[in-house]
Amino acid sequence: MRDTPDPTQPADGGPALFRLVRFWSRRWSGRIFDPHTTQPADAGRVQHIQVLEAVSAALRSRDQATVTDVATQLGIDHSGASRMVRDATTAGYLIRTTSSHDRRRAVLHLTKSGDRLLATSHAWQRECFDQLTATWPPHDRHQFATYLQRLADETAT
Repeated sequence: MRDTPDPTQPADGGPALFRLVRFWSRRWSGRIFDPHTTQPADAGRVQHIQVLEAVSAALRSRDQATVTDVATQLGIDHSGASRMVRDATTAGYLIRTTSSHDRRRAVLHLTKSGDRLLATSHAWQRECFDQLTATWPPHDRHQFATYLQRLADETAT
């Protein structure tokens, strides 16, 4: 039985946040579905989604995304990011082109398949949120979603 939170004490968000991160990091890989086969995603597909999220985030902040952006977003070294980008490109989710600003640099763009995979991933994420908060009052759901978005936005800067 869980203790009832004491409303006079501040909420202990740090441990709760990391409990959620641990919970989802162990579970999400097999729960995202391939948009073409409706089969659970494999570990490689999860890596592709991570790369697509990183490229998408870079493109939101400026007009080009690079392997360095992927490495920075994922917190990995350049060679690891390069391998992940290569694999996502081979799978048809990304294309590499030459930068219009610097011909020595390669830039990354999502393909239509990459857009679909990312959209499928986001739909699954929304479905999870809806299921986890289904018993909450609408105002609480909205407020929590707002706070999560704010936290995510602040970590991206």
